[in-house]
Order: sequence, then C-alpha cells, then structure tokens
Amino acid sequence: MRDPAAATQREQTRQQGLLGSIVTLPLRMLGVLIGSLLLSIIIECVGMHLFWPEQGWRHAQGMLNYELNHLSTHFTRSAVVQEPGRTAQQIVEGAYEWIFVKTGLLQASARSRAPSHGDARDIRFYISQVYVWSENYLIAAAFTILTFMVRLLVLVLTLPLFLLAAFVGMVDGLVRRDIRKFGAGRESGFIYHRAKASLIPLAVLPWIIYLTLPISVHPLLVLLPSAALLGLAVNITAASFKKYL
Repeated sequence: MRDPAAATQREQTRQQGLLGSIVTLPLRMLGVLIGSLLLSIIIECVGMHLFWPEQGWRHAQGMLNYELNHLSTHFTRSAVVQEPGRTAQQIVEGAYEWIFVKTGLLQASARSRAPSHGDARDIRFYISQVYVWSENYLIAAAFTILTFMVRLLVLVLTLPLFLLAAFVGMVDGLVRRDIRKFGAGRESGFIYHRAKASLIPLAVLPWIIYLTLPISVHPLLVLLPSAALLGLAVNITAASFKKYL
C-alpha cells in the first residue's frame, strides 16, 4: 500500500523544486549569457593568436559587419520589435560610444602610438608598452561584445520559432498519448526519461553555440535544427508524461 504521507511529502518537494526553478530562472539565464560572452571573447583572442593572426581584430570587426548586414537584409519584420535592422544599428552605435569613446579606448590607442619624449623609463612608459602589446586583443574583445549583442538580438527575434516548435511538439505528443492510452499501447520509460533530460540542453545549447561561434554563419543553420530537435523532445516527453511522471 502507498503511504499517503510520503506521497504528500513528495508532491510538496516537487512543487518547491518547481517554484525554486522558476524563481532562479532569470539568474541562470544571466549566467548563461555572461558565460557565453566570456567564452566568445576567449575564442576570438585564441583565434587571433593561432588561426587568423594576419587579420587581427579586423576579424571580429568583419563578423560584426556581417551580422549587421544580414540582420538588416533578412530580418525586415518581427513580432518582437519593429524594424530589427534599425534597432540593431542603434544598439551597436550606443554600445560603440560607450566601449570605444567614453572608456577612452581610442584616445589610449592614439597616445600609446605617439612617440615618447626623452629616454625616461617611467611607469607610464611601461604601461604604454603593455597596452601596445594588448591593444589588438582589447579592440577584438570590444568588437566581439558588439557582435554578441547583435547575435543576442537575433536570438530574441527567433524566440517565436522555438516556442512554436515546442507548442506543436507538445500538442502532437498529447494526441499520441491519448491514442496510445485508448489503444492499450505501451511506451518506453527509457526513451521518456532521456527525452525529458534533453529538454534543457536543447533549449540552452543553441544559444551558447550561436553566441560563441568564431565565424559568421546564417543563424537558421544553427537554430532551425535545434528548434526541430527541441520540438521532438517535447513531443516524446508529452506523449508519455502521464505514465512516468
């Protein structure tokens, strides 16, 4: 016989876990975005040193220009924001003002390249030498941040794609569950638990992959297969959740 007290305790624990997950969801998403940004900067700097040293920070600048042109050309309408291309341009211009102008990055670059007067080797001289060595990496990191912001806007614009894929998968899965239930069919618990465990990775990994790519690609090459896989996982989970929940 089942213990009613134990069942009640399990139900309360499950509800508390669900509530905690909902409350901490914004913080976890923020952590994913910050981690993706840091990873993209690291990948760009490593690529500058190993794979495209002749391009330097212009590789990151080229990616930014590609993302802006692609967004202006292909994302002309959106249910999330009006005029996505203009919105992205305004965001990039504002961020460029803060990163390059207000932080003094451009002025510091000019001063570091100016000829020094005298032979004194003071602290400012060594600081300028360190800056000259790291200048390309700093500029590349700045352009990587701008590219990250544009890609993040693209992901926000494609959120309806993931929501639609999950909704269609859930509806079809519930229909399959009812058909199996009325037809006395059987469902594999192994498949259900694997599908349920893949929901979060399929929802998060496409964001990380797209945000950290060191090359410019069409976003649908990454997001469309990911949305299809997410819909399939939701479909399998919804088709058997009643039996194994």
